Amino acid sequence: MALLGSAAIAMWWDIAPAWRSEFEDWHSHEHFPERMGVPGFRRGSRWVSAHGGEGFFVMYELDGYDTLSSPAYLGRLNQPTPWSTKLMPQHRNMIRSQCRVLESVGGGLARYALTLRLSPRAGAQDALRAFVKAHAAACCVRPGISGAHLLMTQTPAIAQTTEQAIRGARDGVADWIYIVNGYDINAVTACEGEVRNAEELAMHADPAAAWSDIYCLSHTLEAVGTGLSGQGATPNA
Repeated sequence: MALLGSAAIAMWWDIAPAWRSEFEDWHSHEHFPERMGVPGFRRGSRWVSAHGGEGFFVMYELDGYDTLSSPAYLGRLNQPTPWSTKLMPQHRNMIRSQCRVLESVGGGLARYALTLRLSPRAGAQDALRAFVKAHAAACCVRPGISGAHLLMTQTPAIAQTTEQAIRGARDGVADWIYIVNGYDINAVTACEGEVRNAEELAMHADPAAAWSDIYCLSHTLEAVGTGLSGQGATPNA
Protein backbone atom coordinates (compact mmCIF):
# COMPACT_ATOMS: atom_id res chain seq x y z
CA MET A 1 0.00 0.00 0.00
CA ALA A 2 1.09 3.56 -0.65
CA LEU A 3 0.18 4.61 2.89
CA LEU A 4 2.59 3.44 5.56
CA GLY A 5 0.52 0.68 7.10
CA SER A 6 -2.99 -0.76 7.12
CA ALA A 7 -4.64 1.64 9.58
CA ALA A 8 -4.91 5.40 10.02
CA ILE A 9 -6.37 8.18 12.12
CA ALA A 10 -8.01 11.02 10.17
CA MET A 11 -9.00 14.21 12.00
CA TRP A 12 -10.43 17.62 11.20
CA TRP A 13 -10.81 20.57 13.55
CA ASP A 14 -10.74 24.36 13.73
CA ILE A 15 -8.29 26.55 15.66
CA ALA A 16 -9.11 30.19 16.37
CA PRO A 17 -6.57 32.69 14.96
CA ALA A 18 -5.53 33.80 18.45
CA TRP A 19 -4.35 30.25 19.24
CA ARG A 20 -2.92 29.25 15.86
CA SER A 21 0.75 30.18 16.43
CA GLU A 22 0.99 28.37 19.76
CA PHE A 23 -0.97 25.42 18.41
CA GLU A 24 1.44 24.94 15.49
CA ASP A 25 4.43 25.26 17.85
CA TRP A 26 3.00 22.65 20.24
CA HIS A 27 1.83 20.32 17.49
CA SER A 28 5.18 20.41 15.66
CA HIS A 29 7.61 20.32 18.58
CA GLU A 30 5.80 18.28 21.24
CA HIS A 31 2.71 16.48 19.97
CA PHE A 32 4.01 15.03 16.68
CA PRO A 33 7.26 13.71 18.25
CA GLU A 34 5.23 12.26 21.14
CA ARG A 35 2.91 10.41 18.78
CA MET A 36 5.77 9.19 16.61
CA GLY A 37 7.28 7.68 19.77
CA VAL A 38 4.33 5.30 20.08
CA PRO A 39 5.08 1.85 18.59
CA GLY A 40 3.09 1.39 15.39
CA PHE A 41 2.88 5.08 14.45
CA ARG A 42 4.67 5.50 11.11
CA ARG A 43 3.96 9.02 9.83
CA GLY A 44 1.98 12.07 10.84
CA SER A 45 0.97 14.92 8.53
CA ARG A 46 -0.71 18.23 9.31
CA TRP A 47 -2.57 20.21 6.67
CA VAL A 48 -4.19 23.66 6.61
CA SER A 49 -7.17 24.74 4.55
CA ALA A 50 -5.98 25.64 1.05
CA HIS A 51 -8.64 28.33 0.80
CA GLY A 52 -7.89 30.04 4.11
CA GLY A 53 -9.90 29.83 7.29
CA GLU A 54 -9.39 28.05 10.58
CA GLY A 55 -9.56 24.42 9.44
CA PHE A 56 -6.87 21.77 9.91
CA PHE A 57 -6.64 18.17 8.72
CA VAL A 58 -4.30 15.72 10.44
CA MET A 59 -3.59 12.12 9.52
CA TYR A 60 -1.54 9.46 11.25
CA GLU A 61 -0.50 6.35 9.33
CA LEU A 62 -0.24 3.22 11.49
CA ASP A 63 1.30 -0.21 11.10
CA GLY A 64 -1.96 -1.92 11.96
CA TYR A 65 -5.39 -1.54 13.51
CA ASP A 66 -4.25 -2.93 16.88
CA THR A 67 -2.13 0.19 17.41
CA LEU A 68 -5.33 2.15 18.12
CA SER A 69 -5.99 0.20 21.32
CA SER A 70 -2.40 -0.52 22.32
CA PRO A 71 -1.33 0.18 25.93
CA ALA A 72 1.33 2.60 24.69
CA TYR A 73 -1.14 4.73 22.71
CA LEU A 74 -3.83 4.65 25.40
CA GLY A 75 -1.19 5.70 27.89
CA ARG A 76 -0.50 8.82 25.84
CA LEU A 77 -4.20 9.59 25.45
CA ASN A 78 -4.82 9.27 29.17
CA GLN A 79 -1.74 11.14 30.37
CA PRO A 80 -1.61 14.37 28.34
CA THR A 81 1.20 16.81 29.01
CA PRO A 82 0.48 20.20 30.59
CA TRP A 83 0.87 21.83 27.17
CA SER A 84 -1.55 19.34 25.61
CA THR A 85 -4.00 19.98 28.44
CA LYS A 86 -3.84 23.68 27.63
CA LEU A 87 -4.29 23.28 23.86
CA MET A 88 -6.82 20.44 23.63
CA PRO A 89 -9.83 22.62 24.56
CA GLN A 90 -8.97 24.88 21.59
CA HIS A 91 -9.69 22.04 19.11
CA ARG A 92 -13.16 23.07 17.93
CA ASN A 93 -15.58 21.06 15.77
CA MET A 94 -13.45 17.93 16.11
CA ILE A 95 -14.02 15.02 13.73
CA ARG A 96 -11.81 12.06 14.71
CA SER A 97 -11.96 8.82 12.76
CA GLN A 98 -9.97 5.70 13.59
CA CYS A 99 -9.76 3.73 10.38
CA ARG A 100 -8.78 0.69 8.41
CA VAL A 101 -7.18 1.36 5.02
CA LEU A 102 -9.37 -0.14 2.29
CA GLU A 103 -7.51 1.10 -0.79
CA SER A 104 -4.23 2.96 -1.32
CA VAL A 105 -2.47 3.69 -4.60
CA GLY A 106 0.33 5.99 -5.65
CA GLY A 107 3.13 7.01 -3.37
CA GLY A 108 4.39 9.68 -1.02
CA LEU A 109 2.85 12.96 0.06
CA ALA A 110 2.30 16.02 -2.11
CA ARG A 111 1.43 19.64 -1.45
CA TYR A 112 -2.35 19.29 -1.58
CA ALA A 113 -4.84 16.84 -0.11
CA LEU A 114 -8.47 16.54 -1.07
CA THR A 115 -10.49 14.96 1.74
CA LEU A 116 -14.00 13.68 1.06
CA ARG A 117 -16.18 12.28 3.83
CA LEU A 118 -18.66 9.72 2.48
CA SER A 119 -21.23 7.32 3.88
CA PRO A 120 -22.45 4.38 1.79
CA ARG A 121 -26.14 3.70 1.48
CA ALA A 122 -27.40 0.50 3.10
CA GLY A 123 -26.26 -2.45 1.01
CA ALA A 124 -24.12 -0.28 -1.30
CA GLN A 125 -20.75 -0.66 0.40
CA ASP A 126 -19.25 -2.87 -2.30
CA ALA A 127 -20.52 -0.67 -5.11
CA LEU A 128 -19.22 2.53 -3.51
CA ARG A 129 -15.86 0.93 -2.81
CA ALA A 130 -15.60 -0.25 -6.43
CA PHE A 131 -16.37 3.26 -7.70
CA VAL A 132 -13.78 4.91 -5.45
CA LYS A 133 -11.19 2.23 -6.24
CA ALA A 134 -11.65 2.79 -9.97
CA HIS A 135 -11.42 6.56 -9.58
CA ALA A 136 -8.25 6.25 -7.49
CA ALA A 137 -6.56 4.04 -10.08
CA ALA A 138 -7.50 6.40 -12.91
CA CYS A 139 -6.61 9.68 -11.24
CA CYS A 140 -3.21 8.56 -9.93
CA VAL A 141 -1.73 8.32 -13.42
CA ARG A 142 -2.64 11.91 -14.27
CA PRO A 143 -0.24 14.84 -14.12
CA GLY A 144 -0.66 16.68 -10.83
CA ILE A 145 -1.84 13.69 -8.76
CA SER A 146 0.43 11.54 -6.59
CA GLY A 147 -1.82 9.19 -4.62
CA ALA A 148 -5.34 8.28 -3.53
CA HIS A 149 -6.56 6.41 -0.47
CA LEU A 150 -9.87 5.11 0.90
CA LEU A 151 -10.31 4.73 4.66
CA MET A 152 -13.18 3.16 6.59
CA THR A 153 -13.87 4.16 10.17
CA GLN A 154 -13.97 1.34 12.70
CA THR A 155 -13.86 2.84 16.17
CA PRO A 156 -12.22 0.51 18.71
CA ALA A 157 -14.23 -0.37 21.80
CA ILE A 158 -12.34 1.68 24.39
CA ALA A 159 -13.51 4.02 27.12
CA GLN A 160 -13.44 7.79 26.70
CA THR A 161 -9.87 9.03 27.11
CA THR A 162 -8.59 11.94 29.15
CA GLU A 163 -7.79 13.91 25.98
CA GLN A 164 -11.37 13.49 24.75
CA ALA A 165 -12.72 14.63 28.10
CA ILE A 166 -10.49 17.71 28.05
CA ARG A 167 -11.84 18.71 24.63
CA GLY A 168 -15.31 18.81 26.17
CA ALA A 169 -17.76 18.15 23.35
CA ARG A 170 -17.96 14.61 22.03
CA ASP A 171 -15.80 14.05 18.93
CA GLY A 172 -17.64 13.63 15.65
CA VAL A 173 -16.83 10.66 13.42
CA ALA A 174 -16.66 10.33 9.64
CA ASP A 175 -17.71 7.06 7.98
CA TRP A 176 -15.62 6.58 4.84
CA ILE A 177 -12.85 8.97 3.84
CA TYR A 178 -11.41 9.38 0.36
CA ILE A 179 -8.12 11.27 0.19
CA VAL A 180 -6.46 12.42 -3.04
CA ASN A 181 -2.93 13.83 -2.86
CA GLY A 182 -1.48 16.01 -5.60
CA TYR A 183 1.06 18.69 -6.40
CA ASP A 184 -1.27 20.67 -8.69
CA ILE A 185 -4.30 22.20 -7.00
CA ASN A 186 -6.21 22.34 -10.29
CA ALA A 187 -5.81 18.59 -10.76
CA VAL A 188 -6.88 17.96 -7.17
CA THR A 189 -9.88 20.26 -7.56
CA ALA A 190 -10.88 18.40 -10.72
CA CYS A 191 -10.94 15.14 -8.75
CA GLU A 192 -13.21 16.75 -6.18
CA GLY A 193 -15.71 17.71 -8.85
CA GLU A 194 -15.59 14.30 -10.52
CA VAL A 195 -16.44 12.46 -7.34
CA ARG A 196 -18.97 14.91 -5.92
CA ASN A 197 -20.87 15.07 -9.22
CA ALA A 198 -20.64 11.39 -10.16
CA GLU A 199 -23.84 9.40 -10.72
CA GLU A 200 -22.26 6.56 -8.76
CA LEU A 201 -21.96 8.75 -5.69
CA ALA A 202 -25.62 9.71 -5.89
CA MET A 203 -26.61 6.05 -6.23
CA HIS A 204 -24.35 4.49 -3.63
CA ALA A 205 -23.72 7.19 -0.98
CA ASP A 206 -25.86 9.29 1.32
CA PRO A 207 -25.80 12.81 -0.19
CA ALA A 208 -26.46 14.42 3.19
CA ALA A 209 -23.23 12.94 4.58
CA ALA A 210 -20.99 14.01 1.69
CA TRP A 211 -18.46 16.72 2.57
CA SER A 212 -15.17 17.79 1.01
CA ASP A 213 -12.36 20.32 1.29
CA ILE A 214 -8.82 20.79 -0.01
CA TYR A 215 -5.85 21.24 2.31
CA CYS A 216 -2.22 22.32 1.93
CA LEU A 217 0.63 20.47 3.65
CA SER A 218 1.99 22.29 6.69
CA HIS A 219 4.22 19.74 8.44
CA THR A 220 5.00 16.02 8.40
CA LEU A 221 7.04 13.71 10.61
CA GLU A 222 7.96 10.04 10.31
CA ALA A 223 8.93 7.76 13.18
CA VAL A 224 12.43 7.27 11.82
CA GLY A 225 14.65 10.27 12.52
CA THR A 226 12.62 11.76 15.36
CA GLY A 227 15.24 10.88 17.94
CA LEU A 228 12.64 8.80 19.79
CA SER A 229 13.73 5.34 18.72
CA GLY A 230 14.13 4.30 22.33
CA GLN A 231 10.43 5.00 22.86
CA GLY A 232 9.20 2.80 20.06
CA ALA A 233 9.97 4.63 16.81
CA THR A 234 11.09 2.22 14.14
CA PRO A 235 12.79 2.72 10.79
CA ASN A 236 10.95 1.98 7.58
CA ALA A 237 11.45 -1.51 6.26
